[in-house]
Parts: sequence; structure tokens; C-alpha cells
Amino acid sequence: MAEDEEKFPFDINPMYEGERVRKAGMYVELGGQNKPGFELVLFEPDPEQIKDGEVSLIGPDLEDMEEGGNFAYAMIYKVYGEQIEKDLEAVIERRNHEYQSYIQGYMHLNQRAEIWVRISKEAVKKGLKSLKQIGKATIMLFKAELPFIEKMEATFITDEEEVERRLEEAIRIYEARDVKTRGLHDEDVDEFYQCTLCQSFAPTNVCVVSPDRIALCGAMSWFDSRAAARIDPEGPNAPIPKGECIDPIGGEYTGVNDAAVRLSSGEYDSIKLHSFLEKPHTSCGCFEVAGFYIPEVDGIGWVHRGSKVIDTPIGLPFSTIAGSVGGGKQVKGFLGIGIQYFYSPKFIQYDGGWRRVVWMASDLKARVVEAIPEEMKDKIATEKEVKTIEELREFLQRVDHPVVKGVIRNVDGERITEGWAAAAEAAAKVPPAVVEEGVSSASQVPLTSIPMMASGAGGNSPIRIILKDADISIGKIIVKRKEGKDGRGG
Repeated sequence: MAEDEEKFPFDINPMYEGERVRKAGMYVELGGQNKPGFELVLFEPDPEQIKDGEVSLIGPDLEDMEEGGNFAYAMIYKVYGEQIEKDLEAVIERRNHEYQSYIQGYMHLNQRAEIWVRISKEAVKKGLKSLKQIGKATIMLFKAELPFIEKMEATFITDEEEVERRLEEAIRIYEARDVKTRGLHDEDVDEFYQCTLCQSFAPTNVCVVSPDRIALCGAMSWFDSRAAARIDPEGPNAPIPKGECIDPIGGEYTGVNDAAVRLSSGEYDSIKLHSFLEKPHTSCGCFEVAGFYIPEVDGIGWVHRGSKVIDTPIGLPFSTIAGSVGGGKQVKGFLGIGIQYFYSPKFIQYDGGWRRVVWMASDLKARVVEAIPEEMKDKIATEKEVKTIEELREFLQRVDHPVVKGVIRNVDGERITEGWAAAAEAAAKVPPAVVEEGVSSASQVPLTSIPMMASGAGGNSPIRIILKDADISIGKIIVKRKEGKDGRGG
């Protein structure tokens, strides 16, 4: 391997996992939010159809790209091996993220049709001239790390029209993989699987893949994870015994909690797989969709990584929301998920499932519209109907959304919210409190929303504390002059 590495003008080492290429040090950006891109692995049963080690390029190469530019990018790999079968395509494909992250000066993020790559100016200065060099290094790493791959070739594409044309077929392949996983459920198996692939970016992330909850990246189903664990026992996927079921609705298991302690190095000790607000699943940095709690309407919104929506009703774009939840944190009120989780019958069922969803980016809603219950399709707003919280509140009242009068959880018939319309009506009937010095005055506050800044939610992230049915008593107000450092009044 050392002899091969000498051929490349860049260092190759696992220590570069997690390396970021900032905009100031970027030579070019490939894929991302502004240009189409994808990565795809295809199994070829006939070894004669693969030119082992060959890399072809369709479109402009690095030397032809303007510095600072953004270009389309597709990576298509054909693989052959006697031990390989079609079901392993997704497993091999997901490892592209890991192995390309070994390349110094080459930042690879996300997966499938969400890839985001940056190449540094420093790497180009050191002699990186062609994407074919990246391709050859990637093939070398795949065959070294996964010896069951006997032959492999790659086609890299930077021509935007060609990327878009082939992307349509790639999406059909992704969807076919996803559909076959929907018939199996958490209660049907004895073990789930962990994925530690993103721990180089998010050290405390606890990625648990179950039949009803696809990996946050959207690239690894329970079937994929099982196959990966069998062919590569020392790899990032390993079994998690379910253990005892503590909460069947929230999806809390003793085995998952044990794994949470181990994988987060003690940072977290419990996770509910199907909860949004209580012990939520941690979020890495590769999640496809970010969810956010909207306290003003007691509902949940969702925005997709590739969404064209600039701002959500809470005034924040995907990038800012992702910064609040990413990094392997467990944050109540924010959640990262894979798109296929929307199709799960256990989709955030602890918090009411689809009955709690009040807003979605329109392109995301259109993409998963078949997953939305018929009675909820017209009750979930998008940026086309509302721009602000107040407009969202009016919309939800107009369509009689469940959050207005209270959400009844479908799985067990339990009422889990009281409804903010009734609370607001009750609050309007409460006379204003009169506070005099030395006199205690208490008033019932059915719903009070207090904005705060929480450092634990990823920087200065805005959150709100909700006080329901709180008794607030003020006995005495004392005004004192602030003393200076010398003890005298300031």
C-alpha cells in the first residue's frame, strides 16, 4: 500500500477523517446544495465487464475548473467479487465516505444524492491535477480495506447535464433498495445494529439502525447493516442486542441504552428510537432531514438538506438548524433523520407521529407525500402557505390541525397535548394581576412561552421554555442600587 501511496501527490491516512476544507481554503466545490451530485455502487456479475483499476472522467477535470467554482459531481463504481451480491451495493457505497475522507485536502460529506465535496487549494498546489487521481486512490483503498472486492472500476462525471441524466436512474435504484425494507419491523428481530462511520465527525453520536428506523444518513437500512456486519465484523457496523423493551411506543430498549453509554463514552445513557422530545436519538452530521420543535404552536417542522427553502417559520435555514443538532448531540426539540423514516409506521409515534407535524419544506413534502396519512396532507403547511409563526398559527386554525385542540396519539389513543387554542382562550379570561409591595398575588398561566438561549443546543441556539398551568407568585419587589467596586453606589 505504501508503494501505491507514493504515486499520489497527497497523503492518505485515516487521521484526515473529519478534516474540513473551509471556503477560504477551497479550490473547488463539487455537488453540495447548489449543484447536482451522487455516488453509486453497482454490482457487476461478469468480471470480464470490469477493467480493474480504471478511472474514466466525463466532463471538465480539475485543471479545467475555475478556482472557487462549484460543479456537478457523480461517482459511479462497478464492483465484482465471488462473495459480493447485489444486496451489498449500498454497504460498499456507504464506505466511499469513509475512504475518501482518508485523502488529505479532500472533504467528503453526506451520501447518495446529497454528496458535498471540497478540494483544498493546498492539495492542488501540492500536485493534485485530476479527479482520476482521486478515483485511483479510492479504488486502492476499497480493495485494501474490503478484500472481497476483486475488481473495481470508476466513472467520475462533472458534466452537469450528464450528472442530471444519470441521477434519475440512481434515484430509482435508491428507492428500490428502500422499498424492500418496509415490511420488517422492530418487534420482528432480536438485534439492531450500530454504525460508527460518522464518529470521526461526531464522536458522541450513537447511530442505531433498526427495521423501523433507517440510519440518519439514509444510506444504511437494517438489512444493509446486517450484511455489513457479516462481511466486515471489525467494521463500523455491529449488532446491538435489543435486550428488554422498556417503552414499546417510544422505542426504548435496555440493549440500546447500554450501547448509548458505550458509543457516546458515557455522554448519554438512554435513547428512545421513536421520540422527538424525550430522550431523542442523537444526530451526527450526515442526516438527510432536520426536524425542529415550534413551541408557539406545539408542533414540529421538517426541512431537507437539499431543500431550496431559504428560511423556515422559525427564521432559520437548514444549515443553522443542522448546526443546532449535529455533532452527535442529543437535543430535545431538534432531530436529524433519514428520509425513509417518514415511511415508518413508528415515525416519532411517541410524540404523535404525523399528527404533530405542522410544517414541511414544500420540496420535501412532495417527495414523501405517499408517506403522509390522507387526513393530514392538507393540514401540513409549507413555505408556500406561510412565512411566519403567526401565519402558521392562522393556517393551523383554518385547517383544524390536531395541535390546535390537542393531539391524540394514534398508537394507543392517549391524549398527549391539550391544544393551544383552548389554553389561549382560557388565558384571555384571566384578569391581569395587580402587584403591590408586600402583597402576594398569584395567577394561573395556562401556557407561557419564554424565549431563551441554550448553549447546550449547539451554540447560541434559540429555544423556549413552556410553563403550563404555572402558579406565579410575587411577594415583594425590592429595588437596590448596584454597588461599585469600592462598595459605594454606582
